[in-house]
Amino acid sequence: MSDFVFRFATVQGQAIHWFLGRNCSVTPAQLGWLYASLCVVTLGIGSVFWLHGAVLVLPFAWLELAAVGIAFLAYARHAADREHILLSGRRLVVELENGGRLERAEFHRDWVRVEPAGDDRSLIEVSGQGRRVSVGRYVRPELRPLLARELRRALREA
Repeated sequence: MSDFVFRFATVQGQAIHWFLGRNCSVTPAQLGWLYASLCVVTLGIGSVFWLHGAVLVLPFAWLELAAVGIAFLAYARHAADREHILLSGRRLVVELENGGRLERAEFHRDWVRVEPAGDDRSLIEVSGQGRRVSVGRYVRPELRPLLARELRRALREA
């Protein structure tokens, strides 16, 4: 296995890890600071209008901030979504985190099948021992066949 170069995986000792995550340009913490600054500016402007007699501006500013806050929460909830595949010894572990919920499936290495769920650009289905897990959500569709080949080769040669 030492002569095989992984495109998606990292090797740590005897274990091979695939960390596949959502490509996010803004972290939830950065989004929180952005929202706080947006609140300060919007409420400051709304307060100035309220002091000058335009009393309806401030309630609409609060409504706007509530809508933006809900949208930011929905984004932040899924910003850390990821897939982690671990091949260690005779077992393959697949962990899917979606919206803070972790799903874990463990397979015996010799009984695992890796194949596309539909056509060549669809998600990759890892199956064995009566369980199925789809992976590859965070990989571009044209790169999923490469990921599937890499998984198969690692399972064969580990």
